[in-house]
Amino acid sequence: METTVVGLAEQGVRSSVVRIANIAHSTTDRAGFLVQLIALAKEKGFAGYPGDGANLWNAVHVRDAASLFRLALEKGPAGRYWHAVGDGAVPLREIAEAIGRRLSLPAVSIPADVLMVPGYFGFLANIATQNYPASSLITRRILGWEPTRPGLLADLDNGHYFRAS
Repeated sequence: METTVVGLAEQGVRSSVVRIANIAHSTTDRAGFLVQLIALAKEKGFAGYPGDGANLWNAVHVRDAASLFRLALEKGPAGRYWHAVGDGAVPLREIAEAIGRRLSLPAVSIPADVLMVPGYFGFLANIATQNYPASSLITRRILGWEPTRPGLLADLDNGHYFRAS
């Protein structure tokens, strides 16, 4: 799909692709990855992370991603890829620790030998164990995009993910 969109630039269409970070977070997030991790922590009684938790995740605040879409339309050359990444390398352990702090639960390592059996992460096990570092350096340089909203860990600390529903 991305190749098709970028390929349209060769036909005179001013097209580009904005790749959104693995975790898109905001005060309106009701079903994203963070919401699922929080639900797991509540259900299991601890905030889990795989192995040593050093696997890296990338994130962006939804409003920062929206401003990137605007910049890509206004300033971006056709046929380019842009990365909407505010936080490029957040260890999953730190995400679990932030969730645990807000819920007054411990953050606990899930050993690698039990990750893939039905357990803490369930169908998310393969996803949760991956490493997803990413950079938006080129996007920032060319478009002048600078995220201004809270980063992932700051947004978790804001507390809106933990309000009673």
